[in-house]
Amino acid sequence: MANTKSALKRASIAERNRLRNKTYKSAVKTLMKKYLTVVETYAANPTPELKQEVELRLAEAYSKIDKAVKRGILHPNNGARKKSRLAHKLKPIATAQ
Repeated sequence: MANTKSALKRASIAERNRLRNKTYKSAVKTLMKKYLTVVETYAANPTPELKQEVELRLAEAYSKIDKAVKRGILHPNNGARKKSRLAHKLKPIATAQ
């Protein structure tokens, strides 16, 4: 347990930031999972409507990742890696069409 007033304050600030970061990281993971499920359904049955859905989900995931990087929740390389993996999932499907 913290002994000084400043250490107590730092502990409370760290906890506040941890909870804020947790919500962002959770949102990023959720959007990535939603995108991956849409990509799987698009791969099984490619239609123009599903293609629009894939592009929409990709844009949402990219946006949330970029915001997390901007706010310092994710390291820039971590954000870039996540975006690259998302794009890499769609590439073989898009080139096959």
